[in-house]
Amino acid sequence: MAAEAIGKSQKTKNRVATVLMVIFFTILAILIILPIYAIILASFKPGNHLLQYGLNLDLDSASMTLSNYVLLFTGQHDYWIWFRNSLFLTVVTVVLTLLVSAFVAYGFAAYDFKGKNFFFVLVLIILSIPFEVIMLPLYKQMSTWGLMDSYVAVVLPFLAHASTIFFFRQYLLGTPKSLIEAGRIDGATEYGIFFRLIVPILKPAFSAMAILNGMNAWNNYMWPLLVIRSSSKYTLTIGLNTLINPYGDNYSLLVVGSVFSIIPIFILFLCFQRYFIEGMTAGAVKE
Repeated sequence: MAAEAIGKSQKTKNRVATVLMVIFFTILAILIILPIYAIILASFKPGNHLLQYGLNLDLDSASMTLSNYVLLFTGQHDYWIWFRNSLFLTVVTVVLTLLVSAFVAYGFAAYDFKGKNFFFVLVLIILSIPFEVIMLPLYKQMSTWGLMDSYVAVVLPFLAHASTIFFFRQYLLGTPKSLIEAGRIDGATEYGIFFRLIVPILKPAFSAMAILNGMNAWNNYMWPLLVIRSSSKYTLTIGLNTLINPYGDNYSLLVVGSVFSIIPIFILFLCFQRYFIEGMTAGAVKE
């Protein structure tokens, strides 16, 4: 009887905990979705309506219009130049960051060399330092090298990304060393082992880090703002920010452009969410 009572009590506690978790995450989801819903709703309203009433959740069918989307696709503006620049920078940054970070992480996970632990500690220290702290020295370095107002200056500081290196290294620690040794016995070069054996294993991790680095590159604002000076090279985040001024009705393009800027990352996540979850959890347990 005592055991039965304890079992019923445990089940009751589990139900209560489940209900509380559902309530908590429901509230959290609503808080996250409401701003997105508000800006999507605002994209169907005229710019002067936004200036007058601000962002709100009022579903007024009388003021709803597609004129903002007509302006986006047919108007005379630089939005699609900014969009193209951001897309180009995001693709280049993600590809190079994954490649360089995977090389570094593979070195930490598969090789033993003098100073290995010291250099990995440096990676952890860099991981713990906010980017804003090193922004000024990086700016000075880019200026000294003559890379200002170029996309090289935007991409270069993020090639060996500390968090990506750490993630790949932890992921590769679960890879048996016998696999690498088997590749060497078969006569494969070190680069051959990496591209033919290691890269296929890293596919889930690549997908996870592609999403995270893609989001960071797409939403990057402060660093491109510092190093890019030509308006023709503006990214989407900088370009949309230039629309915030008291002169002229730019809010229509600002709101609808902000909504459309969500789509690429949203599509990226939908396409790779299965691999994202697998990549984030596969290296969690080391066998």
